[in-house]
Amino acid sequence: MADALSAIPASVLRNLADKLYEKRKNAALEVEGIVKQLTAAGDHDRISAVINLLTNEYTYSPQANHRKGGLIGLAAATVGLTSEASQHLEQIVPPVINSFSDQDSRVRYYACEALYNIAKVVRGDFIVFFNQIFDALCKLSADSDANVQSAAHLLDRLVKDIVTESDQFSIEEFIPLLRERMNVLNPYVRQFLVGWITVLDSVPDIDMLGFLPDFLDGLFNMLSDSSHEIRQQADSALSEFLQEIKNSPSVDYGRMAEILVQRAASPDEFTRLTAITWINEFVKLGGEQLVPYYADILGAILPCIADKEEKICVVARETNVELRSMEADPAEGFDVGAILSIARSQLSSEWEATRIEALHWMSALLNRHRTEVLTFLNDVFDTLLKALSDPSDAVVLLVLEVHAGIASEPMQFRQLVVFLVHSFRIDNSLLEKRGALIIRRLCVLLDAERVYREVSTILEGESDLDFASIMVQALNLILLTSSELSHLRDLLKKSSVNEAGKDLYLALYNSWCHSPMAIISLCLLSQTYEHASTVIQSLAEEDINVKCLVQLDKLINLLETPIFAYLRLQLLEPGKHIWLLKALYGLLMLLPQQSAAFKVLRTRLKTVPSYSFSGEHIHQSSSGNPYTNRYNMPSGSYESGDGEIDEDLQNAHSGMNFPSRLQQFAQMQQQHRMYYESEAQSRYSPMLASKDVQSPEEAPRPSIVPEINKSLSRLKISS
Repeated sequence: MADALSAIPASVLRNLADKLYEKRKNAALEVEGIVKQLTAAGDHDRISAVINLLTNEYTYSPQANHRKGGLIGLAAATVGLTSEASQHLEQIVPPVINSFSDQDSRVRYYACEALYNIAKVVRGDFIVFFNQIFDALCKLSADSDANVQSAAHLLDRLVKDIVTESDQFSIEEFIPLLRERMNVLNPYVRQFLVGWITVLDSVPDIDMLGFLPDFLDGLFNMLSDSSHEIRQQADSALSEFLQEIKNSPSVDYGRMAEILVQRAASPDEFTRLTAITWINEFVKLGGEQLVPYYADILGAILPCIADKEEKICVVARETNVELRSMEADPAEGFDVGAILSIARSQLSSEWEATRIEALHWMSALLNRHRTEVLTFLNDVFDTLLKALSDPSDAVVLLVLEVHAGIASEPMQFRQLVVFLVHSFRIDNSLLEKRGALIIRRLCVLLDAERVYREVSTILEGESDLDFASIMVQALNLILLTSSELSHLRDLLKKSSVNEAGKDLYLALYNSWCHSPMAIISLCLLSQTYEHASTVIQSLAEEDINVKCLVQLDKLINLLETPIFAYLRLQLLEPGKHIWLLKALYGLLMLLPQQSAAFKVLRTRLKTVPSYSFSGEHIHQSSSGNPYTNRYNMPSGSYESGDGEIDEDLQNAHSGMNFPSRLQQFAQMQQQHRMYYESEAQSRYSPMLASKDVQSPEEAPRPSIVPEINKSLSRLKISS
């Protein structure tokens, strides 16, 4: 201290703490001259003493003017040292940096000014303090005083110039500091940080791209800033980095992919667009590096496919197609289970486009990695079944394609049909709203006969007889009305001459017994008219309730559709098809006379000619009924157009054992009667009975596949 006091006159020290800037400035010039003399003399001990005096007595003084004088004095001493300044930087710079956090804004201002002058003198030697200076400037960039901000900006530009020309700057030491500051929300700090990133990236010897994962998330965070200028600066920096990535042979795609996936879900539209654009480029450029990240990337892409912003949708769709076209091997890190899990989770998305693409992924995985997919079947099967209730027909059709892909093997096929029937059982609305669509599509994808046989086998042993009846009625309507099942109808029509048709008839018969009208329809379709008549006659012992009459009404309407055109044409030869006529008259007798179906069928029967095409009149009984004598014919016999028995037709349906079939039907109907009686007793006990309670047969039931019923009006032809 004594050395310093002897070197610097008391008047200079006094003026250095004066409240007037001019006096402090003049005192600083005196200090500069004194230090120059000491430097020339090589007296570094006294120089150190002077610096310590300025530091301890002035920059750390509780008096603001002393601190101001100390700062200007340190800057003057550095100027006086000139080329020798590097030896004393450890003494000079720390107190100046410490003053950046001073409570007095003027002190902070002079600290910026002092460090600016120091930096101009020492240039590259200044780099050793870079991280401390950067941290201080980062804070000053958001200073509450505009003059301090302005001074900090000037200092910042000088430091940038020094760094860009220095070969001593360590990017490795700087990046942790930058990463720590990147999530600051202050707009001034953000501008400061983006400015430094841009400057450092422009220096050829500094590899900012290699450290991009460390601050990429921060840049993306700035894209949603309220300031347009900051968003623009961040976007410009990101665009430059993306261009560098395209031109670089070595990039760490993986770490950045993790960041992009998160940002693709940002609530900010511009951020989502930028993130999905980067992902698009990464998918094209990343190659094997991105294979382990495919699931995460897919999880980011699928929601964006349905984004409200069209630009995002376009890029997301393009990326999705690109990603799905890549053939990766599980041995290379391609995680089939993770991809499948993402696709499954997106099936619950509120957006149809996303659900559709998720199903496309499932289908693609089945085609390429079937074995692996089947190992995760338990994880996705329930979700796929629930998706059959999706409000979108397009989604349901794709779900069925995935199901069909899974069910191409017998074990999976059986499991699918069992689950499907179970789903129909527990969810009446699924059968009502989607039953026809599901069954028809499965028939196309998995062979109609195979589907019907399997469902029939399951329903044959169904314990819930009410559901079994509803399900059979639905299947029967689909069989009779759907174009996809025309082959099945043709096969049944040929059951008299075709073993395959006969076998199918018998396979369906067992479960069709759950519904009288379904059995009658099956008999009419397969032209087993005598058995149809016998079944109709047996209904005399049944309780013909409203539900049964509704089904009968539907059957009469179906008889007027093109599907049963062959049956109506057979009525032109009444003598040859007497059992058909008897069956139709039997149906007529079951209908209430005032019903529309009664009038339709009666009108049709009135058009039946009383003669055959050979010109021979059909014998009439004394009662006036032209068919009375034919009702007593032996079972299984038919009469030809000229009144002779047709031997070919007589044996047409041999081997079907119709008496046994009739007994089977009667037993099933007996089970239904007992089931409904039991249900009625449990639901309507005397304690709960009231006149307002509906009887079981009057209780409302879900309509069976209403979309088929609607189609009947399109299928009808005029009489």
